[in-house]
Amino acid sequence: MKSKPIALYKIDGTKLNKVVQKQRKVWNQNDYILIGMAMLSVLFLAVFAYAPIYGLVLAFKAGDGYLNILNAINQAPWVGLDNFKDFLADPDFINIMQNTLGLNILQLLINFPAPIIFAILMSELMSDRFKKTVQTVTFFPHFISWVIFGGIFLSLLDFETGIVNTLLVDIGLIAKPLDILGGEQYFWGLIIITSIIKGVGWGSVIYVAAISGIPNELYEAAKIDGASRFQRIIHITIPSIAPTIVLFFILSIAGILNNGIEHLWVFQNANNIMRSEVLDTFIYKFGIPQWRYSYATAIGMLKSVISLALLISSNSILKKFTGKGIY
Repeated sequence: MKSKPIALYKIDGTKLNKVVQKQRKVWNQNDYILIGMAMLSVLFLAVFAYAPIYGLVLAFKAGDGYLNILNAINQAPWVGLDNFKDFLADPDFINIMQNTLGLNILQLLINFPAPIIFAILMSELMSDRFKKTVQTVTFFPHFISWVIFGGIFLSLLDFETGIVNTLLVDIGLIAKPLDILGGEQYFWGLIIITSIIKGVGWGSVIYVAAISGIPNELYEAAKIDGASRFQRIIHITIPSIAPTIVLFFILSIAGILNNGIEHLWVFQNANNIMRSEVLDTFIYKFGIPQWRYSYATAIGMLKSVISLALLISSNSILKKFTGKGIY
């Protein structure tokens, strides 16, 4: 069989150039679309993350009392570190730091492992229908604002009309109703329990996704070797999701000074103020209602610097001992 002339397989140079140029044009259009989408994120960060950095100069100025923040930034005289010194010398400084650190450390010990345990339990459920029902029920509170969610608990825990006190008295656990909302000794427990109820389902999403990515062959091999369900969790599930756990643990340590004002603000009152006043609520009270912009900025800046130091140090320590970190 005679082979065809080589010339028949050749492509006209002009046509080839047109094809290449057309393909490049398509690629350029796609690049512009992707760049445009990415620029929206860059614009968001520029407006809401980087532009406000200019306002940090207020921490070193006497900008308290100005009705206009821009005037305070541009016209207020420099005072150096006086705002930081005023906060460190504040009579409430020790109590605020004790509340902030104490509450966050308890949440780190209790609230942090709760989504991990919940995700592991979810992965062990055999019925997919029941698993989806549990996920729906536990995810739902996350989408309710703290104003509504906290209001529900305020009604349930009311000293006189709350159903919780009535139920506890009826079953004999307590002799008389407890002032859970007004008693400062109950405040930390109230914050921890409500945050778990609201966030454990949503917080477990990333861990459920990590567990679903573990190859089933590992579990099947462990079953053949006679490993129990608990042993499979200890030796397969937990080590497989360890990088995810370490990542969120580092971020949790870095945010150990952040409490979330919307959560505490709902349950804070004059009776529990000694246990409920933390950095976030203190900054809000002095920053906006009293127009002490410089003082509040200094406190916020100090908190950010400490959080950055905690992030770097915790990442270095965990990376040294576990070999895993953010960077």
